[in-house]
Amino acid sequence: MPGWFLARIHGQGPAEQINVYNLETAVAPHVYNNDRRYAVLVVDMLHDFVYGKVKCDRAVPMIPRSGELINSARSAGVPVLYSNDSHTRKDFEIERWGEHAMRGTKGARVIGELRPRKKDIQIPKTTYSSFFNTRLERELKRTHDGKGSNTLVISGLHTDCCVRHTTADAFFRGYETIIAEDAVNSFTELQYRTGLQYLKFWYLADTLPTKKISKLF
Repeated sequence: MPGWFLARIHGQGPAEQINVYNLETAVAPHVYNNDRRYAVLVVDMLHDFVYGKVKCDRAVPMIPRSGELINSARSAGVPVLYSNDSHTRKDFEIERWGEHAMRGTKGARVIGELRPRKKDIQIPKTTYSSFFNTRLERELKRTHDGKGSNTLVISGLHTDCCVRHTTADAFFRGYETIIAEDAVNSFTELQYRTGLQYLKFWYLADTLPTKKISKLF
């Protein structure tokens, strides 16, 4: 059986050959082209996720690109929000991953390279979605002089988990999403690539490199 076929069926072989979804049917709607109001959302770029208890080595190379995206947003007056795991021992997710990003610890802090500034907004969360039981939507509605953001630029970890569930909840609430394809990642190349495909297929997310996104602001 050809290697590319095995790759598609069993997840074996070069990850770049795997096409799980027909992306020709997934075209971003661009509903807000006449009144585009961006916000950048940085998901779980925390010490425990990058260097600590549940570290993702693949996150390290994307740190400079994440920083460039954040700085471009700040320079253009685009609001920057950080969505950060902030757990207690009572959180159900601890049963899956063990203790990580525990509230008040170094592991729950944004890494120093991407340290939030005073004007940036930090949103604690207790599970995968940045919207679930958080104040994220309330904060987004306050941006742009009270008009609210309508387009989220999402970066961070992981493409197939917290970025995925955050994008889902954004879609359910009528936000358009742009995924910074070189400023998100996952534990493996396969997870990363299929994660991006999922976001584009189901939630009509645009997937663009950070340099192109910065030119949109």
